[in-house]
Amino acid sequence: MKLTFFSRFHYDNIVYSMNGIHPSDDGEVNTLNRGLKTFGIVTSIGMLIVLLQGALVTKTGSAEGCGATWPLCYGQLIPESSAKETIIEYSHRAWSGLMGLFVFILAVWSWKKLSHLRETKFLALMAVLFILFQGFMGAGAVIWGNNDIVLALHFGISTISFASVALLTVLAFEDNNSSVTGVRVSKAYRNYLFGVLVYAYLVIYTGAYVKHTDATYVCNGFPLCNGSIIPDMGSGLAYQLSIHMIHRAAALILAALFLVLLIWTIRRYSTYPVLLFGSTAVFLLVLVQAAAGISILFVDSYLPPALVHSLTITILFTILSYMGMVITRRNTL
Repeated sequence: MKLTFFSRFHYDNIVYSMNGIHPSDDGEVNTLNRGLKTFGIVTSIGMLIVLLQGALVTKTGSAEGCGATWPLCYGQLIPESSAKETIIEYSHRAWSGLMGLFVFILAVWSWKKLSHLRETKFLALMAVLFILFQGFMGAGAVIWGNNDIVLALHFGISTISFASVALLTVLAFEDNNSSVTGVRVSKAYRNYLFGVLVYAYLVIYTGAYVKHTDATYVCNGFPLCNGSIIPDMGSGLAYQLSIHMIHRAAALILAALFLVLLIWTIRRYSTYPVLLFGSTAVFLLVLVQAAAGISILFVDSYLPPALVHSLTITILFTILSYMGMVITRRNTL
């Protein structure tokens, strides 16, 4: 119980400090939607676990841990197999099913309590649709199999699903605080931010595609690839090398785009804490993301940096989505 209270209190203060106010500024802030806030935090954490479990399934090669049966595991409600791959896949299925129920409850609850907020219905629909889409894609991959393109898309869908749930939770904290997110930006800034958001999603996809095409280790070393700026494409791994190098280039461009966003925000919109905090956070997170990705090539244990790689890009995308939500609330300059 203490942990739940602390988590809610900590989350509350993060949201308010990002927007330049303190919870004590409004006596009603801490009493409104208390249950919804707590449930939103629990669901957000649960969805993050779903995403990490999915990454774990992929990165440990456990996708076939329950055979080609779904929703049963080897035709059993509770599998008898104690193989590592079976435990990983089955726990992912079970937890995803539970979180699907939680997301549905959160969406209905938010629709009822926060329907007066402009973004609520859209995010509620997104949360439900994408958790269903995520589940159907996972089931389809088990039963019929999918090509690498579709499998890579599954991680992108999971990222959007988590972001929708997290933003619904943020709305519960922002409710009845009209001063929380009052920002005005230029049309150029708004277009740039949304362009970066779309591009970030494409970079997420290229990263997932690297894994699903077994292109992670085709380059030995960094920043060079096999001792060259442009690796030799004459081998049988030309396709994987191309995918790997495209992802490297795309990630480098993304870091540069975030740097521009940060500088632009500092120069023009530093008076808006939500934009200053957000642009700073995404730039720092992309550096952590890059460090985790690069370290995969040099460390003995692949799994820890790979999971950090997945976690940071998910949080980064969610923060960027929140910034996009905030700047659409008022007319641009």
